[in-house]
Amino acid sequence: MTPPAAPAVPGKDFLSILDLSPDEMLRLLDLAAQLKTERLLGCEAPTARALQGAHVALLFEKPSLRTRTTFEIAVNELGGHTLHLPREFADGAREPLEDLARNLERWVTALVIRTYAHEKVVTLARSAQRLHVINALSDAEHPCQALADVMTLRERWGTCEGRTIAYVGDGNNVATSLVHAMPRLGISVHVATPRGYELPARVVEDAMRTARAGAQVRAFSDARQAVADASAVYTDVWTSMGQEIEAAVRRKVFRAYQVNGDLMAAAAPGALFMHCLPAHRGEEVSAEVFESPASVVFDQAENRLHAQKALLLMLLP
Repeated sequence: MTPPAAPAVPGKDFLSILDLSPDEMLRLLDLAAQLKTERLLGCEAPTARALQGAHVALLFEKPSLRTRTTFEIAVNELGGHTLHLPREFADGAREPLEDLARNLERWVTALVIRTYAHEKVVTLARSAQRLHVINALSDAEHPCQALADVMTLRERWGTCEGRTIAYVGDGNNVATSLVHAMPRLGISVHVATPRGYELPARVVEDAMRTARAGAQVRAFSDARQAVADASAVYTDVWTSMGQEIEAAVRRKVFRAYQVNGDLMAAAAPGALFMHCLPAHRGEEVSAEVFESPASVVFDQAENRLHAQKALLLMLLP
């Protein structure tokens, strides 16, 4: 079977949600939904050989379950091959990242990197003209997660325009990509953070440039005010990888930002609960909410696979 043509993205890399236009993101989400349905066909799926002959390198400086698993399966199910690079290659000590990129582009089609400093992702992308670089998480952004999040909301809501999602917790990389993505679908975002942990102003400015249907991004310090009448409530861990030394302080600072039954009661009837995982029950979310019918966290995790397959099809030749 001939695989369906996937609309190409204009750039060679995917470092940020901002690398996709709103229309491109919508086309990617439509393709992801199609791929999710066609996965039932297994090796008879139209895209089962779309990446035949392509090699994709995975460089994971940070531990990973969902990202590593879903990218490896995505490449394999599209007919490509993956190889795992040692994590120490990401520190640039053995050889400069510029040289790493220029070597890799001679052998592989793409590099999927999960790292700490976002500048490493940028350096790798700029250093090789032919190597496609995909940001699988950096300390600044988590765009692949945001694609899965939007896909999940479209599945649940259908029409997204006019909805509001509340993000409660640290103004981190997950919050950044969420804010970049949601206004493009006409979804307003309320971000509730303690003072000193807010999103940078430029993140909101960038998001509003592509906002549709009157969507807004609003900042709150009070979690209940942010959640009021929201159709979904999203949170993430209070202490991200690399911040472990701050864990005790952060538990005190974020205590009032736990998503629990009382906070969810302030949201709109039928509001969804979202989390990028892994979750710490009893910290950023109560076990009651995490295990409730409102929780779509494992739908989000599953949709990482389908969204990333669509991304690979759109990005790689």
